[in-house]
Amino acid sequence: MREPTHRQFERPPLLIVVSGPAGVGKDSLLQRMKERGCPFHFVVTATDRPSRPGEVNGVDYFFVTTDEFAKMLAQDELLEHAIVYGQHKGIPKRQVREALESGRDVVMRIDVQGAATIRQLAPEAVLIFLIASSEEELEQRLRARGGDSPEQLQRRIATAREEMKRLSEFDYFVVNRDGELDQAVDDTLAIISAEHCRAQPRVVSL
Repeated sequence: MREPTHRQFERPPLLIVVSGPAGVGKDSLLQRMKERGCPFHFVVTATDRPSRPGEVNGVDYFFVTTDEFAKMLAQDELLEHAIVYGQHKGIPKRQVREALESGRDVVMRIDVQGAATIRQLAPEAVLIFLIASSEEELEQRLRARGGDSPEQLQRRIATAREEMKRLSEFDYFVVNRDGELDQAVDDTLAIISAEHCRAQPRVVSL
């Protein structure tokens, strides 16, 4: 039996998708990963929604006008795009491809319907579903965010309930409990580490 060579242990970069309902803490999870110096390329999403207090263009999102977003779409510059609560969001293609070609793991956070699109485009992507510890906890987070009318809030809650039903479409789930963000990060990093130890590695092609 032939001994494995060193080159066989070199693992191709992973495309990691972090998804889940609104309010579950996707942005907080990725921000903590950045603070801990995780050596990944974190994809910046383009959106035409207004920036929130404290958000930085090019870091949290690429904030563009609706016309600019439409131009990106017309020029086929987006890997995935969707309208979420009346706002456009999309993943720039070049950013993801260049990061993968550099050999770095790529982490993107997108909504549940966007994750389904990525699964079709890149079946070897690693899909992680982030959840709260309970439906009640998620509702409390959505209410605490503020900025929504009662009608908008109820729509977000109803959408979150429907999205939870799609958990089986993902490879893993991570529970983001209140006050335990670092544990959620540890669990996410454990998944990524395990994926790099697969005997048959995932090879992403976009």
